[in-house]
Amino acid sequence: MDSNHRNPQSASPIPQPIRSDGAGGVDRGPRDIMRDRQNPNLLVPPQTDAGLIPNLRYSFSDAHMQLNHGGWSREITVRELPIAKTLAGVNMSLTPGGVRELHWHQQAEWAYMLIGRARITAVDQYGRNFIADVGPGDLWYFPPGIPHSIQGLEEGCEFLLVFDDGSFSDLNTLSLSDWFAHTPPEVLSANFGVPQEAFRDIPSEQVYIYQDKIPGPIETQRVESPYGSVPLGFTHRLLAQPPLRTPGGSVRIVDSTNFPISRTIAAALVEIQPGAMRELHWHPNNDEWQYYLTGQARMTVFGGDGSARTFDYRAGDVGYVPFAQGHYVQNTGSETVWFLEMFKSDRFQDVSLNQWLALTPSELVGSNLHIGADVLDKLRKVKWPVVTYPGFEYDPSKQ
Repeated sequence: MDSNHRNPQSASPIPQPIRSDGAGGVDRGPRDIMRDRQNPNLLVPPQTDAGLIPNLRYSFSDAHMQLNHGGWSREITVRELPIAKTLAGVNMSLTPGGVRELHWHQQAEWAYMLIGRARITAVDQYGRNFIADVGPGDLWYFPPGIPHSIQGLEEGCEFLLVFDDGSFSDLNTLSLSDWFAHTPPEVLSANFGVPQEAFRDIPSEQVYIYQDKIPGPIETQRVESPYGSVPLGFTHRLLAQPPLRTPGGSVRIVDSTNFPISRTIAAALVEIQPGAMRELHWHPNNDEWQYYLTGQARMTVFGGDGSARTFDYRAGDVGYVPFAQGHYVQNTGSETVWFLEMFKSDRFQDVSLNQWLALTPSELVGSNLHIGADVLDKLRKVKWPVVTYPGFEYDPSKQ
């Protein structure tokens, strides 16, 4: 039953926890109707849902905002989504000229540029430096311990940061200003070979994000290192990468095979057109952390031992799938769904249910599932990450 189902006792289009077969009943108590409209598959779970699968969804709209002159940030960690132990995410925006200060992490940082453009800088342990401008659809990756910075260019920017530790917090990083503030002036003087007076105006605490002027063209900020530039670039143009297209959508996969520096985070950018779905599959290497960019979707996760649970997702939501659990993602709206799948791994790996059955003796598959040639002859030996068929349409009223 969809979110616009009418109460049979009223003309009001208020969603009710009543399935099309009559199971459930009217909710007369205090409730958040807007939430119920956004989560129809929690209000009225599909009949196939069962068991005790934990929450696998959290929205950045529900996350705490850190506001600074120069930009803002909000994060989703195990504090917000306890199941998400492998990866954590930060949504950050910088104003034109706004700076995420010089800093470094104990974790690797993987990023996807959502809007606008930014300038990033970094220096590796051998003194080789890197300066680049990034725009929508571009990625960057900084290995653990590599110092770096991010600055908004003329139009400002917004981006997603992903870290390879679910307990990570961006507010608990190793920052330049914080270190200076907690180092005696005489030590700073000895280290840099200048009088203590030169440090009289340093910040008294971590700056984190601050407002600066918009930097000039990148050519004006080049710094030549006697050791050269980094041998493996820290950026990758994901949208410039040719996608794998199938009926219903496309997939762009990025991991250490085509972005060599990215050794601990692999990802896929998935497009699901209206009426299509990310096929039934699972990942044999690690948990999946998702970020929804556009559209509306629903995902059902199968956890084994008779358990399955369905969630609704919108742009700005984070989804999560525990290691090796089967799942699929359906487009439930009228616009294309784009989302990112991310893994704490150097390689992207998935197993297609359709392909697995196609490459298994048909007699065995038929006897296992009690199916005949009408299904067996349609199985595909070639993997289609996104699928659609003539006449297929998501119909929530049949749940």
